[in-house]
Amino acid sequence: VQLQASGGGVVQAGGSLKLTCAASGRSVNNYRLGWFRQVPGKEREFVIAINLSDGFTYYVDSMKGRFTISRDIAKNTVDLTMNSLQPEDTAVYFCAVQTRLFFGARGQYDYWGQGTLVTVSS
Repeated sequence: VQLQASGGGVVQAGGSLKLTCAASGRSVNNYRLGWFRQVPGKEREFVIAINLSDGFTYYVDSMKGRFTISRDIAKNTVDLTMNSLQPEDTAVYFCAVQTRLFFGARGQYDYWGQGTLVTVSS
């Protein structure tokens, strides 16, 4: 499975951005796709995830209401829509696919994209 994350950029505080993760190589429809973010020098942080089979989503409480995730099975893409962005949301955002769902949405993921940088200016 190859993952390509795109859509990062610079946005002002309070603005919105949509990231897209495109999967290729084989079908991922039975797996889970998650978004993570990482600030240099800090640990990678779970952001949100979605079961590609049924659309069930997993949120971090602090981001619920600002971040939403959606899937397009036909296009093999997952979008992360981020609203009301704040400077503390600045990070490199990664998408990843989890094939072993029993690990849970915050557990081990098997395939990772290269990351896309989101910068929120104050």
